[in-house]
Amino acid sequence: MSPAHGETGAKRTRIMGILNVTPDSFSDGGKFNLLDRALAQARRMAAEGADIIDVGGESTRPGYTPVDPGTELARVIAPIREVAAEIDLPISIDTRKSVVARAAIEAGASILNDVWGLQRDDGLAPLAAETGVEVVAMHNRDDVDAAIDIFDDMRCFFEKTIGIARAAGIPDDKLILDPGIGFGKTLEQNLIAVKRLPDLRALGFRVMLGVSRKSSIGMITGRPVEKRLAGTIAMNAWAIRDHIDILRVHDVAAHLDAIRIIEALDAV
Repeated sequence: MSPAHGETGAKRTRIMGILNVTPDSFSDGGKFNLLDRALAQARRMAAEGADIIDVGGESTRPGYTPVDPGTELARVIAPIREVAAEIDLPISIDTRKSVVARAAIEAGASILNDVWGLQRDDGLAPLAAETGVEVVAMHNRDDVDAAIDIFDDMRCFFEKTIGIARAAGIPDDKLILDPGIGFGKTLEQNLIAVKRLPDLRALGFRVMLGVSRKSSIGMITGRPVEKRLAGTIAMNAWAIRDHIDILRVHDVAAHLDAIRIIEALDAV
């Protein structure tokens, strides 16, 4: 991994900055759904130290309303094209639809971020193999079940995802696993998923964590979504100590500071 942001040593944990171009995302819906605002936010995150820009055009918040591919394409393609032309960072497309993913890759995206771990759209894995993009595969469930062992469920889910990826011809080093905090889990299960990140990494793949401003933070702290930065950093700091590969966050600068402090302490 190359040195980041002018530092002499490589930064172990990379930052994926969230760019939601939706009207209804749980935290920043409606803020960046105009092209000029989206591009300004991408510039801001790049200047603050983001390593990846993640563009999403369909909210997956609890109770979200699915959008058709045409609507999603209309939201994401212009921002991806403009960001790719101006900012020298990898772009991730956050989608569960192969038709959207293909157009996004053609526009400049080089990472596919799928909230269903390649298990809902049969076209995603062959597309990723064909184009050579990296894949973030997230654990998800249709229903919350407090009685299950959530890590066993994650392991079984990812065994299926890994099988799909390998069968399609996706190299292991292109696959990144995401425990799916806030997706089909109780609060306790979300916390278990974070605590067992080392076990997830033991499967042999890179791991990404996305807890930024999520309801789990609010349940623990009692804070509304706009006041969850401290709680988010605290949970992500735990993951940094566990050598998480990528953090997906709204607040780039604050997390780069946290990474630098923790890694400096680890180095002495």
